[in-house]
Amino acid sequence: MVEQVVRAAAVCVTASLLGLVLKRGSPESALLLALGAAVAVLLALGTAVADIAEFFRELGSRSGVPDTLLEPLYKTVAIAVVVKIGGGLCADAGEKALAAVVETAGT
Repeated sequence: MVEQVVRAAAVCVTASLLGLVLKRGSPESALLLALGAAVAVLLALGTAVADIAEFFRELGSRSGVPDTLLEPLYKTVAIAVVVKIGGGLCADAGEKALAAVVETAGT
């Protein structure tokens, strides 16, 4: 898991540096690069996310807390992740108003 996070951070830092270079000539390409890097990292972390979800399911079953009480927690975390990424991408594109709308919708 630690290795996957380090690789994800390396990909994101590399994409950020390339994005800075691309932003001068083509801001649209820089945004597409950031979006592509985010999607690639999320897909690469899919197994880790599945492992974490399984851990939380096991933790919930061992605690005796019904799934109906834990489900809103899982949904809240998922919404927070989507809002964080979506708002960040909108802000990077220079659309701060859209980023605020994404954050408001997530709230």
